[in-house]
Amino acid sequence: MDENSVTIEQILREDENENGNKDDVNGWQTVSYSKRSRKPSKPPHPESFSVGRPNDGVSSDIFRSIEKHSEDRRRRAAEAASAAEVAAVSSSHVATGSKSDEEDDSDTADAAENGAVEIKKVKQKKRKNPKVTVAEAALKIDAGDLSAFLIDITSSYETQQEIQLMRFADYFGRAFASVSAAQFPWLKIFKEFTVSKLVDVPLSNVPEDVYRTSVDWLNRRSLDALVSFVLWSLDCILADLTSHQGVTKGSKKVAQQAPSKSLVAIFVVLATVLRRKPDVLISLAPTIRENPKYQGQDKLPITVWMILQATQGDLAVGLYMWVHVLLPMLSGKSSCNPQSRDLILQLVERIISSPKARPILVNGAVRKGDRLVPPSALDILMRITFPVPSARVKATERFEAIYPILKEVALAGSPGSKAMKQVTQQMLSYAVRAAGEGVRQLSNEASDIFIWCLTQNPECYKQWVRNI
Repeated sequence: MDENSVTIEQILREDENENGNKDDVNGWQTVSYSKRSRKPSKPPHPESFSVGRPNDGVSSDIFRSIEKHSEDRRRRAAEAASAAEVAAVSSSHVATGSKSDEEDDSDTADAAENGAVEIKKVKQKKRKNPKVTVAEAALKIDAGDLSAFLIDITSSYETQQEIQLMRFADYFGRAFASVSAAQFPWLKIFKEFTVSKLVDVPLSNVPEDVYRTSVDWLNRRSLDALVSFVLWSLDCILADLTSHQGVTKGSKKVAQQAPSKSLVAIFVVLATVLRRKPDVLISLAPTIRENPKYQGQDKLPITVWMILQATQGDLAVGLYMWVHVLLPMLSGKSSCNPQSRDLILQLVERIISSPKARPILVNGAVRKGDRLVPPSALDILMRITFPVPSARVKATERFEAIYPILKEVALAGSPGSKAMKQVTQQMLSYAVRAAGEGVRQLSNEASDIFIWCLTQNPECYKQWVRNI
């Protein structure tokens, strides 16, 4: 009976140990089986299992409980081993999957990086628009299409000629919209070109039929509407000039904003108007001469270009503008650098060298009641042409060459007419003053004019006597 008790206690103790450690079955652990140092119990004496003994039922129940516990222990051990094996396999798959995902991510990242490199390598430069010259753009203008357009705007804005002219400019603005500033560097052109080359910029590129269609339509516009349009066009050009002057040397150059309309188009329509209606410029002469906005050495090339266009339509208008706007710049009252003086002289030299210039200018000496070369202008010319010897410059010889024809225009008129009497009396005062300045050549020229005044108007003698 003692040995059975020991055996039962040992089995129960092992079962308790297993129950105490069952939570650790699912973890990774080293399983070891310790050797039992004790000797196996002696088998029970046969008499202990005597069936006929009163305690046989109890002993049999105990062993059945022990066997049941033993079976449960083996079953739990088998389940624990199976669960551990499943957990190990699952863990292995998870680790492999993570590694595979990382490799996939790495491959994807590498592929993305390589793709970026590939894209960067094959990325093409921004496609530049083809360069279009003024001539190429002008050749695409269809005279028939322009004529239809002008008919349409004339009927749509029948009583609003200012709007008609703006739409006219819009048409050419679209035609020359593809011409970049690099293809028409007008500031550089105006600075470097001579007058003989400047006169055809940019109108020489416009087809003849397009030009004719334009001038025929402009011929039916009113003078007031054309004056406003020319002044607006001039303001557009000066605005572009101001934008270029705003970028000073050493400052960070900013992207220049394109004007509302193509500058090529503005020059084209302005030249067309001035050639067809040159009298518009005479109406604007006081504004250009007196408004500081239109004065200055930087604006001189633009003024010269406009006078050149009017000269193509009427030489007399060209000389009128030269005398009333540009000649005062050459007098001692205002400074004029050699470059500006040369440009001004080129213009008048071109005017008087034109075919039949002398009869045209002499016969048209008076324009709408104003003389092309009034007495005050002849006085300026006389002093510039015959200065004191120390004041002579290279340009003096050029003035000596143009002086005779300008003097003839200044003295032209109907002898004895009321207008000529006024001219002679004004001229006499200038001549007397110049003759008394002590400059020999100037005095000789002034004396000749003084004598001419006396022969043209007897009243000049009385005037001279009163002034003595």
